[in-house]
Amino acid sequence: MVVPALVTVAGAYLLGSVPTGYLVGRARGVDLRQVGSGNIGATNALRILGKPAGSFVLAMDALKGLVGCTVIPHAACRWLAHPSTAGSATVPVWLAVAGALAAVLGHNYTCWLRFKGGKGVATSAGVLLGLVPWSFLAVITVFLASLGLTRIVSLSALLAATILPLATWYWHPHPVLLGLSLALAVLAFVRHRANIRRLLDGTEPRLGRKASAPAAASSPAPSPPP
Repeated sequence: MVVPALVTVAGAYLLGSVPTGYLVGRARGVDLRQVGSGNIGATNALRILGKPAGSFVLAMDALKGLVGCTVIPHAACRWLAHPSTAGSATVPVWLAVAGALAAVLGHNYTCWLRFKGGKGVATSAGVLLGLVPWSFLAVITVFLASLGLTRIVSLSALLAATILPLATWYWHPHPVLLGLSLALAVLAFVRHRANIRRLLDGTEPRLGRKASAPAAASSPAPSPPP
């Protein structure tokens, strides 16, 4: 299973590293790294590019996670496994989880943008849908309920990440899947460090507020000397 594992991890990482938000923004003449929060994920795309483009980025980022943990490991097992097991539709749980983590890490640390990517929320959602669907339903319910009450995407994502290991332990009590849920929760908090600081300061923006360029980019240029 060495070759299928290597192909799964490499393929899922490269798929996850496709910077959907950056590419959509560039197609619209906008570099998402230079405006709003500076993030290339779906939330910043939604604020800067509008609902249609933001929804497309969200869907594509989630699809990266779903394909990375299902299609890629399945294809690797089917075509690259040892002759005694080649053609089997059975994918080991650990291999699917390896693809899942590789896809999320690819999104968070994309090799195409100097390893500066998104925060992995949408890609993680795709992973959960593919591997732990009941946990997905639990966390998406918490996320949407919190978002409806607070209109703060980062807070809602962190609350969802907090209950993810508990939901997985209850509905999908497999040690490898539980390890995946813990890893995704930790990654969510690591990638939201700046958001946590703004939440504590009371300066985290709410959904629906139009983002602007960063201060350094939006400050007026000095007047030329007389």
